Amino acid sequence: MTTSNDIKSLIQDTQPQRKIIHLDMDAFYASVEQRDNPQLRGRPLVVGGDPSGRGVVAAASYEIRKFGVRSAMSCYEAKRRCPEAIFVRPRFEVYRQVSQQIRDIMLSLTDLVEPLSLDEAYLDVTGIKAHHGSATLMANWLRAQIYEQTQLRASAGVSFNKMLAKIASDINKPNGIAVITPDQADAFIATLPIERFHGIGKATAKRLHEMGIYTGADLRAAPVDTLEYEFGKRGRFYSEIAHGNDNRPVKAERKHKSVGSETTFRDNLRDTANLLVQIFEQNADAFEQLSKKGRLGHTITLKIKYADFTQITRSHTLNTPFPSAESAHYWLQKLFADVPRHLPIRLVGVTYSNLTSLDDLNTQPDLFGL
Repeated sequence: MTTSNDIKSLIQDTQPQRKIIHLDMDAFYASVEQRDNPQLRGRPLVVGGDPSGRGVVAAASYEIRKFGVRSAMSCYEAKRRCPEAIFVRPRFEVYRQVSQQIRDIMLSLTDLVEPLSLDEAYLDVTGIKAHHGSATLMANWLRAQIYEQTQLRASAGVSFNKMLAKIASDINKPNGIAVITPDQADAFIATLPIERFHGIGKATAKRLHEMGIYTGADLRAAPVDTLEYEFGKRGRFYSEIAHGNDNRPVKAERKHKSVGSETTFRDNLRDTANLLVQIFEQNADAFEQLSKKGRLGHTITLKIKYADFTQITRSHTLNTPFPSAESAHYWLQKLFADVPRHLPIRLVGVTYSNLTSLDDLNTQPDLFGL
C-alpha cells in the first residue's frame, strides 16, 4: 500500500533540486557613504544619529565592528566603545536608489527575486540556463556586476533552501561566497549553534538552552511533541529546519500593507509649530516611499510617543486615496489637535495603509490636481 509519505518522496524525487541564492550587501549604508566620500574610507564609521542624544546605529563599517559596534546599538554606546568613531546621518533616498540598481541586476537574471530589505534578497535560480546552470557561477556573476555598476561589495550564500542560503551568505563575509550542497547539509546543520537558525531569537535560544539544546544535532534529536508543547506551531518549524527542511518559496512580490516613516527627537518637543513641521516631514517621506511602490493610501495614521515611552495613534480614512503628501496636511493637523499634550513628545510618525495600486485606480481625472 502506498502511503502519503511515499507519494511525497516520489514527488520530491521527480522535481528538480531547488537552487536558492541569498545576496547580502556588505555594511550597505556605511559602504555607500565610504564610496561617496573618500575621506571616510578605512575609517571607523557609524551611519546613525547623534552620539550625544538618542540616536541609534543604522549601519556600522567593518572598521568599527572590531570595537563591538553593531546595528541597533545606541550611538552613545558606539561612541563610548570607539571614541574615534565618525558619525554621519543616513541618506535613505540615496540608499533606495542604489538598492534599485542592485534589484535591476538581480531581475536581469531571474524574475524570482524576493527583497527582504534594501540590502538583501533571495533569488530562485532553479532551471536558469545561464552560466551553465550553476547557481554558484550565477552568484559570483551577480557580485561582479554589482561591484562593476555600483562599486559596492556583496556576499552570497547558495543552497537548496532559503534558510541554508541565508546562513551561508554570512559565512565568508565580507565580499565572500559560501555554498552548502545537499550532501553537506546534515553535517553542517548538526554543528550549527541554534542561534544561527532562521527564526530563533534570543528569547527562544535561551529557552532551548534551558532544555539542553545548543546545536542543530540537539534540536534534531528533540521530540517534535516536546517542541510543539514549548513553542506551539513554531516548534514543528524548528524541528523541520533542524532536518534541513525548508520548503518556503521565493516570493517575487511582497504586498505592502502599510508604508510609514518616523523620527525620534534628540530633545523632547512641546512646541506645536515645531511638532507639525516634523510631522509634515515624516509625511513627505512616507508618501515618497509609497509613490515609488506605485501605491496610494486611503488611511493615514499619526503616531505619537511621549517622554515616558507611552504612545498613541490617531487615524483617518478617506473614500478616495490621498493624492499627494500635501493633501494629508489638513487631516494630520486635525489628528494632532486630538492628541493629549500632557507630556513632552519624543517621537512622531506617519503611516499610510489601506493601500491601492495606481494601476487599479478608477478615479476622477482631477484626483492628482490638488
